[in-house]
Amino acid sequence: MSKHLGRIAALTGLVVSLWLVWRDNPSAVLGLMRAAGGGLVLAALVHVLPMLANARDWQTLIRGAKRPALSGMLQLVWIRESVNGMLPVARIGGEIVSFRLLKKRGLRPATAAASLVADIQLTLISQLLFTMVGIGVLFERAQSGAWRLAGDLAWGVVALAPILLLFALVQHASPFERLTRLLNRATSGQLAALVGQSVQIDQSIKLIWRRRGVVLRYLFFWQPLQCLATAFELWLALHFLGAHRSFFEAVVLESLIQAISSAAFFVPGGLGVQEGGFVVIGGALGLDPSTCLALAGARRIRDLLIYVPGLVAWQAAESPGMLARLAGALPAVLGASRR
Repeated sequence: MSKHLGRIAALTGLVVSLWLVWRDNPSAVLGLMRAAGGGLVLAALVHVLPMLANARDWQTLIRGAKRPALSGMLQLVWIRESVNGMLPVARIGGEIVSFRLLKKRGLRPATAAASLVADIQLTLISQLLFTMVGIGVLFERAQSGAWRLAGDLAWGVVALAPILLLFALVQHASPFERLTRLLNRATSGQLAALVGQSVQIDQSIKLIWRRRGVVLRYLFFWQPLQCLATAFELWLALHFLGAHRSFFEAVVLESLIQAISSAAFFVPGGLGVQEGGFVVIGGALGLDPSTCLALAGARRIRDLLIYVPGLVAWQAAESPGMLARLAGALPAVLGASRR
């Protein structure tokens, strides 16, 4: 059922995206993107920088000799973002895939699960702070018609903050152990073997939070660096589209687009939602609709250049022999094409 809902959401989002472009001026949007040309490709490739920052901050949460190297963590971030960004998995499929790949690399299941839980939680907290900055600037600098938008976003943050606080408190109450014991009683002891594993996960999460230096660096150095790198990607796209805005405005726009995309986690790739977000928030900052939609189109170029290959990398990581089989079949394919 959830799979069908994801497909319906994706199809609906695609229709909304096409409608937004058609409603505005398709030739103007495509003209802007054509004029930007290779600049949008460069902006898309710059996405490697925020992925690298994310790889490093996630790596700091993992302890032990089996901790993957930075290059390995970068591959995991690449695959995780690709799965979450392109498939109807409600933004959690990438975490499941990452957990499996971490185990394949020799990491203890408890350590792998704890790093993912802590990474999600700390990312949400930093994104909340990032969004609050964006809302504050929107209140101060936006055009008069954007006050209601800023107010709605602010109320959204107010509603989300207690949830994140509750999530943080729950992590210190051994949630995995409690849930597993409850399910074990409900199944007459059939899940007894899982209780020990859940205890280890809870202990590993607590160990991460006790490393205050690591947590603080994650929140106030690596995550802000990742946000700034993503904003730089957006600023470059704006520059090549002929909208010469300040880097600070790109930071504001990126922070609010991220918040909207996260809220619409159930829509694969944020189809329609992301385009609408660019039009609404970009318009509040004085960008015309054609530029906003061209900017959303630049994000789709990034998806094609970064995330589609990331899905191939995921399949290769799950099945190491796949690349060898492809390499073996390549000469035959090339020979056939020459004939």
